[in-house]
Amino acid sequence: MDLLAIDLGKQSFHLHGIDADRVLVSRKVSRAKLLETMNEIAPEKIGMEGCASAHHWGRWFTRDRRRVRLINPRVVKPFARGSKNDAVDAEAIYEAATRPTMRFVPVKSIEQQDLQSLHRIRERLVL
Repeated sequence: MDLLAIDLGKQSFHLHGIDADRVLVSRKVSRAKLLETMNEIAPEKIGMEGCASAHHWGRWFTRDRRRVRLINPRVVKPFARGSKNDAVDAEAIYEAATRPTMRFVPVKSIEQQDLQSLHRIRERLVL
């Protein structure tokens, strides 16, 4: 599989992609089974909306030599069709990630996320 989109959640994740036989893959996976499922599907690229947990999972997936594409959530929203649910969100992430002109956010290291949180805390404290 070339690209797999993941809608991140607290307890479960929704995966969306199209395999080599042009068969749609759309399934819900628990947090405990995500890494196992990723090894089973073995996508080359993974698309996710950029958030704190996306950077965590992005670091995990890059260790497995996969390319991670994080997308700003504001850019993904126009691609959503229908009422909001995990499957629709995962499909929207997939659509956004396939666009040739899409800009992606780099995966941050733990140190970069720590520094960003310090800046945000300071910003809120300064009057």
